[in-house]
This record gives sequence, C-alpha cells and structure tokens, in this order.
Amino acid sequence: MVQVLSGIAYDCDVLVIGGGIVGLSTAYAITRGVPGTRVVVLEKEAGPARHQTGRNSGVIHSGIYYKPGSLKARYAVRGAAEMVKFCAEYGIAHAVTGKLIVATERSELPRLHGLVQRGRENGIPVRELGAAQIAEYEPEVEGLAAIHVGTTGVCDFVGVARQLAEASGAEIRYGAEVRRIDRRPELGVAVLTSAGDVVRARVLVNCAGLHCDEVARLTGDEPGMRIVPFRGEYYTLARPELVRGLVYPVPDPAFPFLGVHLTRGIDGGVHIGPNAVPALAREGYDWRTVRPRELGATLAWPGSWQIARRHWRYGTGELRRSVSRRAFTTAVCRLLPAVTPDDLVPSAAGVRAQAVLRDGTLVDDFLIREGPRAVHVLNAPSPAATASLPIGREVARRALETLRST
Repeated sequence: MVQVLSGIAYDCDVLVIGGGIVGLSTAYAITRGVPGTRVVVLEKEAGPARHQTGRNSGVIHSGIYYKPGSLKARYAVRGAAEMVKFCAEYGIAHAVTGKLIVATERSELPRLHGLVQRGRENGIPVRELGAAQIAEYEPEVEGLAAIHVGTTGVCDFVGVARQLAEASGAEIRYGAEVRRIDRRPELGVAVLTSAGDVVRARVLVNCAGLHCDEVARLTGDEPGMRIVPFRGEYYTLARPELVRGLVYPVPDPAFPFLGVHLTRGIDGGVHIGPNAVPALAREGYDWRTVRPRELGATLAWPGSWQIARRHWRYGTGELRRSVSRRAFTTAVCRLLPAVTPDDLVPSAAGVRAQAVLRDGTLVDDFLIREGPRAVHVLNAPSPAATASLPIGREVARRALETLRST
C-alpha cells in the first residue's frame, strides 16, 4: 500500500540503502520503535551481509580498545551484551570465549597497561597476567605479559543479519543497486534502481558501507570524507588444536587496525589475520580485482596520498606479508611460535570501508551525519557488527525525528 501526501505517492516512509548488519539493524529499530512505519531496504546483492558483515572474523568485541566516551566505546560495550542476548533469544550460533591481548616485546608493555586502564574506564572486567599465567588460557602462546578480557566472544553475524531482516517486517529488495537519487527537501527522495524501479520515500537512510560516500554524493550531500578500501587477508590454521580461543597482539594506537590475531570461530576452525593492504576496488577481495574508476577516485583523494606519506613503513610491512606466506608466518610466530608456513591455508578476504578525511586523517570513531531528509552512516568498520544494535537505534532515532519533522 502507498500513502498519498501532497499529491506524492510514497512507497515507504523510510528507505534504507544497504542490506548489511547496520542497515538491517536500522530497519529493525525503526519498526520496533514506531510500529506501522513502512520501511524498504535496498540491497544490490542477492542476499544480506555479503560484504563487511559476512567477511569479518566473527568476533563480538568487548570495547576495550576504544576511547572512553566515544561512540565506539559506548556502542561496543553495550552492543556486545545485546548481541549475546539477541543470539541466545533467536538460537543463533555464538559463544562467549574471552580473549588474550599479548605483549611480546618490552616496548608494548606500557600500551598493554594502558589498555587495562581503558578497559576499566569503559566498565570492562580485565585480568592482568604474567608470562607464566598465559598458559592457563593458551598453552601454545608465548609473551611477556597479557590481559584476559572475559566479555569477548564470537557469533554468526550473517545469521544475525538474516534474523534482523526477518524480524524487522521491512520489505527487503535484493538485486536492487542504486543508480540515481533525486532528493527534494520539500517533498522527499526518489531512488532509481538497477532493476528499473523507482522507490519514493519521505526519508532516506544511507548504510551503504563500502559505497556510503558515493551514495551521500548521489543524494546531494558532500560527506567531507572518502572511503579508502583496505583489504584484510586471512588464513585458516591447519592445526586448530594449537589455539583454544582468541589471541590478539597489542595494537598500535596510530592505526585503526588491530593487527594479525587468532580467532577460534563458531565453526571450530581457527582464522588468522587480517593484515591490511590497499584494495584496488571497493570490493577488491584479491590483487586481481581492479576497478579503474574506483581506484582513480581513491588516488584522486588528497587524503590517500597523505596516508601513504605518513605510514609508508607500516604499509610496506603489510604488503610484504600479503605477498609472502613466510613473512605472514613470522608475524604469527610472535604470538604462536609453533606455527609453520604449511599450517596456513588461504581463506576468504574482507575489505574494510575506512573513512579518510582530506588531510589524511583516518576517521577513528563511528561517523553519522544528516542532510535534508537523509541520514548517512559514513564510517562503520569494526566493531560495527558488534555494535550494530545500538548503532541501528541511533540511526533510527535520527531518521524518525526527520520523519516527524516532514
């Protein structure tokens, strides 16, 4: 049924672009918050969660890494507890395993102690471990010191996305890539899809992930950032018995990436990775995938060159690990000395949609901005899957406020 207002036939009240976990959580929150609100979700793939949601390591993050008071800290801590509850309620595979963050060099010890303090500020229980105590949790892992974070877990985020889609009651249109957007602040938005359909809505919500900046510009809003895609490459451990749970290195605070880590997933397998290398396409899951228009847009953004200038040493190491399994193994051996190159079996890669400002700043927090009749989610990489339920409520709140004011 369509509603006729001021001579306009609206197909829905809110149109969500993007069928990943954030877009579907937003649709779920809208219909839960104001029952009867008509929501349509457009997803260009044939099913939900085909990109960032379905290609990460499946970790329910505790929130220990993030600056106290930031959206990431607040939403990850809250979202981790809610995600476990959601999975339990709907019978979605999950486990609260806890994880170790391990310092392997003396230079990392101050940062490890800083994480203890940050965890406490964020309300996260943390246990400090000496070198000998690491074996209580991970007999094959070696380090100078570690912390154990008990609230970390793993789950099936694709299963969560499917359940959100079903429970939202929204109309989900798959195979519907956005081609054009006509926004008129006094009337609403009209979106032309690859199927030739025109969808008219009173409010648009942009949860397009790897393409969110492009969708914002199609809407007529300049986002002030660009998505620079970074591919994360993973291996599967051929001897999964070497790892009991989750093991992470101490992260470098200069980067939003957590470093190569070990994750025992819900399937019982152990995934190792990711590293972080520039992707040659928004959905560039290997070196063979090159899309000249997308690569050209990345190279034309001044922030991309600023990143390269500032962090070329870090990037060189990541590239070396990308092309050399032996170099990747060396990085893993810092945590797990028993690993050999033959233990590493190539696995599916993911791409992180990293927002970069014009001056080369890597946007560290979640970024949500608004325009006339539009809400744009412009930076939602990890831990967005963990935090998807609180993020969805916040985006829904903004969309519903916009809807009420129209």
